[in-house]
Amino acid sequence: MGLLFTYSIDDGNPSDLRMAELLSKHGINGTFYIPIRNSEGDTFPVMSGAQMRDVGDQFEIGAHTFDHCRLKNLGDREAHFQIAEGKRHLEDLLGRPITGFCYPGGKYGKRDVDAVKACGFHYARTTMNLRFDAGNDIFQIPTTIQFYPHSRSVYLRNFLASGNWSKRRDGLLLAMRHDDWVDRMYALFDHACKHDRMFHLWTHSKDIDQLDAWSKLDGFMAHVAANVRVQDRLNNAQLAEKLFNRRTPAGLVRSGLSKQA
Repeated sequence: MGLLFTYSIDDGNPSDLRMAELLSKHGINGTFYIPIRNSEGDTFPVMSGAQMRDVGDQFEIGAHTFDHCRLKNLGDREAHFQIAEGKRHLEDLLGRPITGFCYPGGKYGKRDVDAVKACGFHYARTTMNLRFDAGNDIFQIPTTIQFYPHSRSVYLRNFLASGNWSKRRDGLLLAMRHDDWVDRMYALFDHACKHDRMFHLWTHSKDIDQLDAWSKLDGFMAHVAANVRVQDRLNNAQLAEKLFNRRTPAGLVRSGLSKQA
């Protein structure tokens, strides 16, 4: 089958416009998970409606609650509001169905999974890392690695706390083997290539700004483009459709990639 590659960008920061340009440059697909506003304050701005539409003309847009809230910290009614209204407002802005959801901060419970299903989403993504597969639950899709300089101790703590150890062991061993965070990312990607697995990268555009890491990301995307067939560079909806056999309108989206495939 070959490697399947997907990329998620969370939080809807205005730098997502620059991210969209970089992905288009390399012919890479991806999904932008966007809240309507960010309750963390003015230092966490969200794109305007016009900017969201610009990104959505090329890439899949997914929901990320209304206020970028950790669902696990909310009561039942507020959690449902955050999930439902984030979806509704994005659909009003973009004029099309929003079928994908991402749990902010990876903080959620069964109640929230049930609410995501009830609100009409087709799939949902978590922040579980070190996976080379999409898991067994279309509403709890894991990732491989975040584009961020986490320390070894962060990976170890996350590994112990998040479970699914047998499916994450190879990823942990590779992560612990490398001091440099960029070398670590390449090592996990090359492992996925060698074994024809899935590689799911995710990030925040704001982090790329703060790390001044755009050139590093540019280089990595060039490496992806050189090693992954165009038809295997998927947005998250396409990945869910391919691996769970669930057809979704967002899987057919809106990407220059679709015309090339």
